[in-house]
Amino acid sequence: MIALLLALGSSLAYGCADFLGGLGARRAHVLRTVMVAAPASLAVELLLWPFLGASFSTGALAWGAASGVASAAAFALLYRTLAIGPMNVLSPVTALVSAMLPVGVGLVQGEHLGAAGLVGLPLALAAVVLVSAGHGAGSARPTRTALLLALGAGAAIALQLVCLHQAPVDSGVAPLIVGRTVSSAVTLAAAGLMHRRLGPEKPAYAMSAAAGVLDSLANLLFLLAVRGGDLAVVAVVTALYPAGTVLLARAVLAERVHRGQLVGLGTAAVAVSLLALA
Repeated sequence: MIALLLALGSSLAYGCADFLGGLGARRAHVLRTVMVAAPASLAVELLLWPFLGASFSTGALAWGAASGVASAAAFALLYRTLAIGPMNVLSPVTALVSAMLPVGVGLVQGEHLGAAGLVGLPLALAAVVLVSAGHGAGSARPTRTALLLALGAGAAIALQLVCLHQAPVDSGVAPLIVGRTVSSAVTLAAAGLMHRRLGPEKPAYAMSAAAGVLDSLANLLFLLAVRGGDLAVVAVVTALYPAGTVLLARAVLAERVHRGQLVGLGTAAVAVSLLALA
């Protein structure tokens, strides 16, 4: 139950972070947004170090670095995806892809689910699909480029989560610190190489930093959840984060929420309840 609550908290934080990051990327080049978000995220993890501890073993360094490379790709692809929009379609597509790989890894590694879990897990995946279902005549349709970016972002997020799960259980926040250090370095290097193509627009500093902070908290909650629960369950609950993004997009940007998406939100609630029973 604690792992499930942590996964729900991670889902909520990811959804809010993605919404803010997507908005920030609409105001300036996506790399300018990530250049602010990634260091802000690293600062949070460094602040948590004295309280949660960190053991920089070989495993923590290796898996943390791998998660950092995936995180840098996820940041850039996801924020660019959400900047193109529409958020209420592309965010759920990304989430579905990001859930499938960790679920597969967890099951292959021998995780077992009870009867409620066997029903709740596919139901949660169906909920992600339903949240993205039917965008109606009055909604913007995503372009092929936007869909490809969403698929790439989902794959990068999945790799990041799997790498964090593989890190030693007793490593504290070391994998997060190493991962964010690597992702920040990759982002700054990419920005340096592409500085002439970034444009003159300044990033939305507060919005981008807030996205980074929320993303860091989401990673931490996921790490704590997966250390106390099954990767398959934690990953699919975390993948429900588009619910937050969709609702924020509805409230702030007036993007339409369709009947299928409302059904998806209800399905998600049922799925989480079943997973709690499992």
